[in-house]
Amino acid sequence: MKVAVKHENIESLTDSSLECDQKTAFVLTSQNKSYLNDVKAKNSVKILTPYECFSILGIDKNIKIVGITGTNGKTTTAAAIYSMLLDLGQKCALQGTRGFFVNEKQIKPHSLTTPSILETLSNLALASKEKCNYFIMEVSSHAIAQDRIESLDFALKIFTNLSQDHLDFHKSMEEYKNVKSRFFSDESLKLINSDEEKINYNTKNSYRYGVENKGEFLVKAYSLKDGISAVFSLLDSEYLISSALHGDFNLYNLLAAASAVKLLANPSVSKLEKTISNFGGVSGRVEVVSKNPLVIVDFAHTPDGMKKVLNSLKHSELIVLFGAGGDRDKTKRPLMGSVASRYAKRVILTSDNPRSEDPEKIIEDILQGVTKSLDKVIKDRKEAIIYALNSLQEGEVLLILGKGDEEYQEIKGEKYPFSDRKIVKEWLKEIKDKKYGKIDTK
Repeated sequence: MKVAVKHENIESLTDSSLECDQKTAFVLTSQNKSYLNDVKAKNSVKILTPYECFSILGIDKNIKIVGITGTNGKTTTAAAIYSMLLDLGQKCALQGTRGFFVNEKQIKPHSLTTPSILETLSNLALASKEKCNYFIMEVSSHAIAQDRIESLDFALKIFTNLSQDHLDFHKSMEEYKNVKSRFFSDESLKLINSDEEKINYNTKNSYRYGVENKGEFLVKAYSLKDGISAVFSLLDSEYLISSALHGDFNLYNLLAAASAVKLLANPSVSKLEKTISNFGGVSGRVEVVSKNPLVIVDFAHTPDGMKKVLNSLKHSELIVLFGAGGDRDKTKRPLMGSVASRYAKRVILTSDNPRSEDPEKIIEDILQGVTKSLDKVIKDRKEAIIYALNSLQEGEVLLILGKGDEEYQEIKGEKYPFSDRKIVKEWLKEIKDKKYGKIDTK
């Protein structure tokens, strides 16, 4: 990556040894340090650390960086904190899976959950230019392991939960846990889910939030009928919460976000209650794409993530359509099949992002855990979605899992335009046109 700057004789920064020259300084990171000798072999190339880039890029040293990590809930929790701070009149940036946003404007599209440190520093510079007080970011386990967050001082670190995922990279749950724990080993301000204490953390400057276990931030009472109604106790002050979001997992996400905003900005009770109610959720996360028939799209792609979503809708007649990503943890595939069998009236298996793998082989792995309720196996995801829509009976709810608001499908190294939501909406329009005829709007 190359970032333009104006600093003495430097015109740009790069983290690539191939791009550096007399005018382009090389930013030495944990990821590219093996190329240092190649850089030194070039003449007059300035070598910088990420710390030195802060002043060169003009990053505000007072901007508060908030990092959220966990297997599930990062995106929704980060988005909720961002939304609430904006509602409170703060200027704020958000970096994560959905892209990069500054003060309600999307600057960059979907990307890695946590990009390279140089890209994060570039985003911090943009946020500083827009006078942002806060920089909210999702922190992946890969980023922690690869030190893609080096040089960042966090004003607050948040842990959501830990369940099986990414074992293709981490090899074991123990290693996965140790990597997550590393993020919380310092003395920075921390907010830990007390119901999910599966990590080790430095207790100094640590606060806990939870529904079942005690903490400084807790839920005193709640109802999950037709949304979320709850009484939050945040540092001994009570808040009446009303939200259109669904499921106990979102109860946790909202509690984490409210607790974070309480620690960061300490708004009045009435203001915090209002900002929580204003948050409408994240596209592709338990998103209702159609109400009649009821079709919901969600990003859940782990056994625990699926369980949380399915359990929140367990009183419905669920038709569950999903696949699993290729070149990722294979051991979770039969577990995903087992979870779907437990909750679904009918299970429809299809492809997700197969990447370099054979989609049929991925489906075979999932099938090992499917003990009942299997309706159909359709490799082509669009065909599978249309089949599911056409097969819906009165009272049934179609839940399409795995891709959420992604706008592509990755096959054999190529990303092809693809959207679960668009396919559903196109089908609905076609059905409506057949029923009522096309309306000439000219």
